[in-house]
Amino acid sequence: MIEPHAPAPPGAPPSWTGPARLPVRPGTGRFLVLVCVFVCAACGLVYELELVAFASYLMGDSVTQASVVLSVMVFAMGIGSLGAKRLRCHAAAGFGAVESALALIGGCSAMALYAVFAWTAGWGGMWADGPRCLLVAFSLAIGLLIGAEVPLLMELIQRIRRQDAGGAVADLFAADYVGALVGGLAFPFLLLPFLGQLTGALLTGTVNVVAGGALVLGLFRRDLTRRARWTLLLAGLVVLGVLASAAALAGDFERAARRAVYGTDVRVAVRTDVQEVVLAGGTHGEPLDLFLDGRLRVGGRDEHRYHEALVRPALTGPHARVLILGGGDGLAAREVLRHPGVRRVDIVELDPGLVRLARRDPGLSAANAHALADPRVRVTTADALSWLRQARGPAYDVVISDLPDPGITASTKLYSQEFYGLARRVLAPDGRLVVHAGPVTARPRAFWTVAATLRAAGFAASPYRVPGHESAFAAGPDRSTGASRAPHDWGFLLAARGDAAPALRVGRERAGALTQAELTADARAAERTRVAGVPVSTLVHPRY
Repeated sequence: MIEPHAPAPPGAPPSWTGPARLPVRPGTGRFLVLVCVFVCAACGLVYELELVAFASYLMGDSVTQASVVLSVMVFAMGIGSLGAKRLRCHAAAGFGAVESALALIGGCSAMALYAVFAWTAGWGGMWADGPRCLLVAFSLAIGLLIGAEVPLLMELIQRIRRQDAGGAVADLFAADYVGALVGGLAFPFLLLPFLGQLTGALLTGTVNVVAGGALVLGLFRRDLTRRARWTLLLAGLVVLGVLASAAALAGDFERAARRAVYGTDVRVAVRTDVQEVVLAGGTHGEPLDLFLDGRLRVGGRDEHRYHEALVRPALTGPHARVLILGGGDGLAAREVLRHPGVRRVDIVELDPGLVRLARRDPGLSAANAHALADPRVRVTTADALSWLRQARGPAYDVVISDLPDPGITASTKLYSQEFYGLARRVLAPDGRLVVHAGPVTARPRAFWTVAATLRAAGFAASPYRVPGHESAFAAGPDRSTGASRAPHDWGFLLAARGDAAPALRVGRERAGALTQAELTADARAAERTRVAGVPVSTLVHPRY
């Protein structure tokens, strides 16, 4: 519990036990303690960001996962600070033990989370929430240990040279906050792109245990008993051995975990500057599955169904100039180029790494029919919203929004009123905008929210959907969230300027062996699905 403040009576001796016996001058000793504070703060923030990133990658909904991790960790830090008061009499030994435990738990947290998710999340039942429970447990344990650091370091720095509490706190927190800044910048710009999540966490743990051990065994060794010194040294060496062994096996472990999550036919797994891209299948007649940050973006069995439904209704009118927002995989461009009369296709894709794969990977380039090599196609690497803000020049006849699902938090700006207002500005007066708005039956609220946003931006929209195979949605990390019992589908909105919604038709020309008889939205042949009291046309494709 928090102890009430009681001022010492006049003439009372100080509560501390006297200055530490240091092998260096007090000024140098204080500097070394502040350097250790800096390093430990950087490592602590890397652990936090690592948990947030891994939770968002494996479980989705980055806002929820970040809120859980940070709130639990901050709460645990307060409890850890209170608990550290009992270690003040043995501050050096206590700090060494805390750093060894923190390095082991924090360094191995990413690998443990990945292992539990990869091999147990698909079991169902009580095991379905195993990754979430482990996430909370790691957040709690790491928070407790981080919270215990500052009181112990405060005691150590006061042991070197007694100073007023305000000055000591200012020095300590200055080093702590600067270290947190460095750790926060190192994680996305150094550790993640160059080492990856697993090796980055293990390296952070190594730095953590070395810094803590060097401070205690080097600077405060005379405050420790012989037994305490050997115990801390042995514990540090064991932690270093575990971290080094895990780092040596990280590559094989990650490949095995990916096979457990994505299947045995994973061919490509690369981390670009934007996201992790995984390609499974796509050669020897196998269907190609494309995963972006753990989410199934392209399912080989239903890929044609999705992209035909996205593109063909929008191209029944004028379509000489087409703008694709997203679509770096080239699959939407493939469908656009099948229509006669297309003179130019502009693609605005955020991830240049995905575009390179779409051009060079044999499976993905075959799936998109080498669309990005067509001279009519021009690819711009940019954020879609930022590009629209700066867009000038001739208007487009068709704008295709082939963007991540609106249910992903990071994509919300791409479904905003501003986004659609900017898209309206680059659209020709008689042009059409088509938007992928997520599943209709599983998430009707999100679908109709996109429809309402389009209306607010000055569009009138016709809603439609296309069914998908349930098996196409079963692979990948999304399995941890629990499979929805609702029929799987894709929902779309075909929009035009003004108050009159565009007629939902599919062109009569042959395009990739498809005809009006094969893919139809005609009222006599289409299924009418009522969602939220509004009829939604269903594109029926007998070929599948």
